Amino acid sequence: MSRKRSAGISVAAALLSVSVVYGLFHMQRLQLEKQETIAVVVPKRFIEAGKRLEMEDLIYRRMPRDTLDKDMLLDASAVAGMETVVPLGTNEPILAWKINRYRLLPAGSESTFQIPREYVRSISNGIRAGDKVTLYVSGEGEPSRRLFEELITVASVKSSGNTEIDNMQNSNLLSLADDDKARMYASRRDANGMIDYINLNLTEAQWLLIDGYCKEGAGKLVIAFSPESLNVPEERTGEGS
Repeated sequence: MSRKRSAGISVAAALLSVSVVYGLFHMQRLQLEKQETIAVVVPKRFIEAGKRLEMEDLIYRRMPRDTLDKDMLLDASAVAGMETVVPLGTNEPILAWKINRYRLLPAGSESTFQIPREYVRSISNGIRAGDKVTLYVSGEGEPSRRLFEELITVASVKSSGNTEIDNMQNSNLLSLADDDKARMYASRRDANGMIDYINLNLTEAQWLLIDGYCKEGAGKLVIAFSPESLNVPEERTGEGS
């Protein structure tokens, strides 16, 4: 009986010893993993551009420290409440330039106005949120003219289904960040819809001037894309070239 008891104790001791060794090994592995990796903030799911990020949208994912980019974000609480500048893929590390808290909000002297569709004669299809545009007024019996010398910021451009206009496979803002002029051009050639609604950041005086020209139907707006949106210098060819 004592032999069986001794054998049982030996087996239990061996199992306990193995458990302790395994536990120490597991702890050392976790410690080593923490030393060699770092937790970065990623979205749980695909997030469209122009969406406000909430804490429930975010998780942490560990990655090797030597692959850490200086723009990757490490604190989910600092990311929550931000607005996405470009679409974010599932489990894609969130970079600082891809989000912004106040990117498309109006300046202190401005408000965001949705321009009634009946006020618009034409609008460039290549316009995207965050662009700068030039406004012209066109009326019957009088020459068309530029309405404001200063450029106007576009707060959003949306389809009839209230979807922000962009090229979902080749985002304009991603191309801009890479300074890839060819992709910038291509992204504006293809989009996920036609522009039905445009919101502009305007001062009160600017809005009242637009409303005064357009509400009776005497004048309509021509909204033109400005090359300053892409920091593209003006180039002229043709006469005098």
